[in-house]
Amino acid sequence: MLIRSFNPPVRTLMGPGPSDVHLRVLEALSRPTIGHLDPAFIQMMDELKELLQYAFQTENALTMPVSAPGSAGMETCFVNLVEPGDKVIVCQNGVFGGRMKENVERYGGIPVMVEDAWGEAIDTGKLDETLKTHADARIVAMVHAETSTGAQSDVQALVKLAHVHDCLTIVDTVTSLGGTPIKVDEWEIDAIYSGSQKCLSCTPGLSPVSFNERALEKVRNRQSKVQSWFMDLNLVMGYWGEGAKRAYHHTAPVNALYALHEALLILREEGLDSAWDRHHYNHLALKAGLEAMGLTFIVKEADRLPQLNAVSIPAGVDDAAVRSRLLNEYNLEIGAGLGALAGKVWRIGLMGHSSRAENVLLCISALESVLGEMGADIKLGVALPAMQKVLESN
Repeated sequence: MLIRSFNPPVRTLMGPGPSDVHLRVLEALSRPTIGHLDPAFIQMMDELKELLQYAFQTENALTMPVSAPGSAGMETCFVNLVEPGDKVIVCQNGVFGGRMKENVERYGGIPVMVEDAWGEAIDTGKLDETLKTHADARIVAMVHAETSTGAQSDVQALVKLAHVHDCLTIVDTVTSLGGTPIKVDEWEIDAIYSGSQKCLSCTPGLSPVSFNERALEKVRNRQSKVQSWFMDLNLVMGYWGEGAKRAYHHTAPVNALYALHEALLILREEGLDSAWDRHHYNHLALKAGLEAMGLTFIVKEADRLPQLNAVSIPAGVDDAAVRSRLLNEYNLEIGAGLGALAGKVWRIGLMGHSSRAENVLLCISALESVLGEMGADIKLGVALPAMQKVLESN
């Protein structure tokens, strides 16, 4: 078999991730590799921490990117904070709450589930009742933006409730960081993780995390050793700590960190408020086009994520066939449903650099064309005018 250099096709990424990567970020990846203990690289690390603190809206000293995808950020939070026998309340309203439960079990904790229907926000009333019933709980874990459904929960209220019952909080913001408001210090989130490849529009493979002093006190006073050497914060912070002197822990993904630095710099140049507004307004344009066509969202408007839109598939339409035609004929990627929603919804992403008016236009026009040719029960000729009206008004 003759193997040549790999040259991927140019796609427009409007699925659940990764998102389109800005050319500045791709250029940053190509810069010369230097040692991960080089003084110049250490200076860049300090800047990267500051940029992450801005994105998370925190002054937490322990704010850094884990050298692996968002799933490793999740594990970093759980393996450091959960000890054998700890009772952990896990809020689940989709796939990723289930992964939190898996982590609790693997590290010897006792998960107590607060379950809501897929497509609904986490119910604060249910959490309150569960906390009262399980007064010995130590941690509450929740997903801010559930990627499998496009539902967003009121993390500020949930964290406040957890603290009333003296619980630490772990929050998944993989799909929300950079796309919708997250204010770690103001909301008093104890441990938080995200991913590089969604609203930050960096390449996949890094997981920003942040821990406050309340969480670190738990880590320092553990009765058992952290079960993962690679993710043990006591060791990692020797490398990601303050100052020029760093203790070797692992070979950092040098060029990937260049890319994250550039992506976060782009976010700061735009400004968080402007980035949040951009995601919101492009969502409104997409919504107008989809609804004019006759498509419906599975999440009620008040709980809907602007950057991840779960849309019901019209009756009689072949999910995979539509996605295949979009990919092959328009170089456009949208996502399939996960778990209980497989075959029932499409997940259309408007994340980071993918959240642009021209992408909304492409998605609406391509989807209308494909569905129309397949004979789907949709309204033709009205989606683009509805979408353009919203774009012009904003």
